[in-house]
Amino acid sequence: MNVIVELEKPLLELEAKIAGLKKLNETQRVDFSAEIAALEEKARQLKFEIFGNLTPWQRVHLARHPKRPLALDYITALDGFTELHGDRTFRDDPAVVAGYAYLNDLPIFVIGEQKGRDTKDNLYRNFGMPHPEGYRKAQRIMRLAEKFKRPLVTFIDTPGAYPGIGAEERGQSEAIATSLKTLAGLRTPVVINITGEGGSGGALAIGIGDHIIMLQHSIYSVASPEAAASILWRDATRAEEAAQRLRLTSDELFEFGIIDEIIREPLGGAHQDPERIIHDTLAADHQALTRLRQLGTDELVDRRYEKFRRIGAHVELVHDSAAR
Repeated sequence: MNVIVELEKPLLELEAKIAGLKKLNETQRVDFSAEIAALEEKARQLKFEIFGNLTPWQRVHLARHPKRPLALDYITALDGFTELHGDRTFRDDPAVVAGYAYLNDLPIFVIGEQKGRDTKDNLYRNFGMPHPEGYRKAQRIMRLAEKFKRPLVTFIDTPGAYPGIGAEERGQSEAIATSLKTLAGLRTPVVINITGEGGSGGALAIGIGDHIIMLQHSIYSVASPEAAASILWRDATRAEEAAQRLRLTSDELFEFGIIDEIIREPLGGAHQDPERIIHDTLAADHQALTRLRQLGTDELVDRRYEKFRRIGAHVELVHDSAAR
């Protein structure tokens, strides 16, 4: 059961009451303005109580909210998006959307991991879990971006790469590894957006870039909390504890230097004001690309290499008992 959906229930009920009173206010001669104002103030306080201090586990569920903006919502907000299909080897993977478009008159190539809105669409999109051909399609777009000297923008939103037998038989791990290698040396600016779930190698496969932007209530981790709990303790019911230990929230990842920028979400999550979130994200992409395009190609690739080399660096202190 979605924790956030349960948390939202009292708020949704209150908002329904407000909507009902507003309708009565328009159709009846009785003035309900005072009651509406009181309920709206109560709703604001309730929203802050619910969403003002979310736990990591609650943020996991907010990142999975069914109404959260999806990759195609961002991509179709660009000008002149033209989708490109297929990996030129096996088939087209609907879990990966890719093509070219314009961001404020700047021609770019885009790649996004796409979930569905309902059961039928999720089955078509494989719940946002790419097959190997999805990553090979992404590699084709990466190489096109480099060939035509256009920036690349990606949108991450996946619980992970598809782990089915067919995907493994067609080289899932090789496809992810080749994507990582391709992005690491890509000789064009790359901006990454983590808009929902960023799970495991399925996310990292399109996550090597020069500037990484993350929505406030998105998550990014080596594995989903459920998978981590199953691996560490052989008990998926300890997912909430795993979410705490994985340090997967945007604030923690920014502190570690893994991401570079956080897009603040409205109280209640990105789905409360999707138009603003999409606008802010694309504006941040454009600002980052403006800065990155001023760098020489060799400097760009060298900086990307150093950026990822710094992640996880530590200093080991050795206690010398003889110095006493």
